[in-house]
Amino acid sequence: MRLLHTSDWHLGQSLHNYDRHYEHQCFLDWLLYTIVSEQADALLICGDVFDNANPSAASQRQLYHFLRQAKQRAPQLDVIVIAGNHDSPGRLDAPGPLLEEHGTRVVGNVPRHDDGGIDVEQLVLPLTDSTGNVAAWCIAMPFLRPADVPRVEGDGDPYLGGIALLYSQALAVAQARRQPGQTIVAMGHCHMVGGEMSNESERRIVIGGTEMLPSGIFGPGIAYAALGHLHLAQAVGKQDHIRYSGSPLPLSFSEVHYQHQVLRIDLMDGLPADVVSIPVPRAVDMLRLPEKPAPLAQVLEHLAALAPPDVPFDARPYVEVRVLLDQPQPGMRAKIEAALENKAVRLARIDTSAVRRAPSLDEVTQTLEQLDKLQPDDIFKRLYRQRYDTDAPADQLAAFAELMAGA
Repeated sequence: MRLLHTSDWHLGQSLHNYDRHYEHQCFLDWLLYTIVSEQADALLICGDVFDNANPSAASQRQLYHFLRQAKQRAPQLDVIVIAGNHDSPGRLDAPGPLLEEHGTRVVGNVPRHDDGGIDVEQLVLPLTDSTGNVAAWCIAMPFLRPADVPRVEGDGDPYLGGIALLYSQALAVAQARRQPGQTIVAMGHCHMVGGEMSNESERRIVIGGTEMLPSGIFGPGIAYAALGHLHLAQAVGKQDHIRYSGSPLPLSFSEVHYQHQVLRIDLMDGLPADVVSIPVPRAVDMLRLPEKPAPLAQVLEHLAALAPPDVPFDARPYVEVRVLLDQPQPGMRAKIEAALENKAVRLARIDTSAVRRAPSLDEVTQTLEQLDKLQPDDIFKRLYRQRYDTDAPADQLAAFAELMAGA
């Protein structure tokens, strides 16, 4: 059977105060086309569906409209959604009974029996092929908090031990249900040991001092592990069957040159999963201008040469303007905004940097007693010289003195 693996949609996310509803809709429209063209049997959505626990009504409508269209265009498609650390488990679970009628199963909270015990059986879901027969069993594990996992006694980390035990219990259920010719896959939302984070766009998961999980939690009986949380698509520990699909949209300027994707997985009993990357087209480009920081005068010339807009506002590229400073530039933002007026980009961010010099030995070896004797204006002068390698101008000193007088 054929699966599509995706995660970290972050519906409702804004980029430097720009709403990204248009970009998310472009991705969802492309994903609908891909489901049909790839003849997918199942879609695995591995958490962080929304950008926060209280998503807007527009974001929720966007998700449910997509799920309805997916059912209309691919009636046999199975969809499984798990909660990520950004999602509200209860909010995802709430429409579950209605969604299940249309082929979508949601696991937000870890299900429990009336007595409070974990209902592991509900974490193992069937996946059917194009003929409607069960071809695989999916361990659908949402983002796990300490209260979600079984209690484990011993000297090791109880959180890690509880996660490993829960996956082991779910795998045992899947193996008991498995019939000849059927495969077992797993879903999870977590940070695995060896996983590479995307700068600026990810929230670290640290619970009880534990941040990363070992790949050993996925037992040898699991043919493929579909993961969410890390925004860079990658295999874990060089194990091709344990994968992050990555986010479908760039979530920060650190991902300007990164090709986002979904993963296509072909499963056949007794054979390793065949994994293929499908690039996601970028509906809105992200630019760093210039590519390397430059003095403000050069930057303004570069921006002034940009073309006028020829696409709707929502489709215009985001731009991060990169300025190299040798001294403060009062009114810099106004100058940049003026240069970008009636241009085919949207100013998202101004990144400033300065040529730094190595501190002298005298500066490094300041004693605490010497530092205690410094006045605020002395510190300001030293910091200015350290950053710009020149003395602070008189107007800057006067402004600082005025600020201190009013403090």
